[in-house]
Amino acid sequence: MRLKRHWQIPVALIVAVLAGLVTGLLSGTAADFLIQAYGFLGTLFLNALKMLIVPLVVASIITGVASVGQSGALGRLGGRTLLYYLSTSLFAILVGLLFVNLIDPGIDSLGNPVKPEIDRIAVEATLEKVGGKGFEVIPEIFLRMVPANIVAAAADGQMLGLIFFSLLFGYFMTRIDNEGYTESLYNFWRGIFDVMMRITDLVMKFAPIGVFGLVAKVVATTGFSQFASVGWFFIAVLAGLAVHAFVTLPLLLSLVGGVDPRRHFRAMSPALLTAFSTASSAATLPLTLECVEQRAGVSNRTTSFVLPLGATVNMDGTALYECAAAMFIAQAYGLELTFATQFTIVVIALLTSIGVAAVPSASLVAISIILGAIGLPLEAVGLLLVVDRILDMCRTSVNVLSDSCGAVIIGRLEGEANILQQDPEAARYAQR
Repeated sequence: MRLKRHWQIPVALIVAVLAGLVTGLLSGTAADFLIQAYGFLGTLFLNALKMLIVPLVVASIITGVASVGQSGALGRLGGRTLLYYLSTSLFAILVGLLFVNLIDPGIDSLGNPVKPEIDRIAVEATLEKVGGKGFEVIPEIFLRMVPANIVAAAADGQMLGLIFFSLLFGYFMTRIDNEGYTESLYNFWRGIFDVMMRITDLVMKFAPIGVFGLVAKVVATTGFSQFASVGWFFIAVLAGLAVHAFVTLPLLLSLVGGVDPRRHFRAMSPALLTAFSTASSAATLPLTLECVEQRAGVSNRTTSFVLPLGATVNMDGTALYECAAAMFIAQAYGLELTFATQFTIVVIALLTSIGVAAVPSASLVAISIILGAIGLPLEAVGLLLVVDRILDMCRTSVNVLSDSCGAVIIGRLEGEANILQQDPEAARYAQR
């Protein structure tokens, strides 16, 4: 009997961990060949997902804004979306702050700062990626929102610029005098969206193979033995992410959205597992849209506006990680964590998680800004490199989960009554 897709991916994850551990025990040509093979499979799958992002995001936002704009509800939908993003990011940061203060990962059993050894070579490579960026990154965000060349922005994957252009195009598409033009444009972009969703479905048939390659390579090259030096930090972040994912967001789904969180997790399982393996909210966006629409039952009117925007600016897991990482480094270096210091960390983590998401090595850039604000050396990011990859996979899953919860909650607030009212598999079958 053939396994259903939502079971194929978890099985692929388990097999990938086992294969990665076995490969890590090998040496020489055999290990190198297997790692390269894992990398090839993972990169091929990731490229296929990324191939869909630009046409899918543009078509999704334009059709979503056009349909909402015609009803005059764009301002209300946008306001609710931004309020949700700010609220959940703040909740995530406070949860991270709580666990770091409870566990004190930067303090040893004698109450002294840990100050573990830093891999200088890895730090130098990291600093090259960060590029010494500081608060000047924040004004750059607004410049990226208005790209000089929208085609170049699409080629470079500058999602903020694409989203801003698509919002304007969708809004003014409904304001032209000739209704025939409006209808033709809407049908054109809606047709592109439907085609991209069908291609997404095709790509996802190969998801278990891609997930296997991505995870097996990480386990084979990283392993688990290196976590000891920052083990308590790793535990603190995982605990914070777990509480936000399995307590905070389900409470919002239940109390504000009025839906069963268990059904939502079942509906989103393919997207969450893909987010974990790819460590990219943007690459997972095509599948997130498919799951929220076809499995959770949220309308395209809501998802096409909320999800692409969320994949760029709503980063709950990243915000939690940034706050916890800055607190851990401050503890490890013996900095006195006064209320003012912790408040500074919270505010900057909130701002940078919203705005710096499109920058390469975004979390490292954001953390460097926080470290500069509280007076710690940028080299301290070296403490995080051992566990950053695994935590990146975890926090990306939380980012995607928060986006999907936002679509469900906002859809319910907009009066959609059929969201998560039946089993996800039955809902998906009914769509076909």
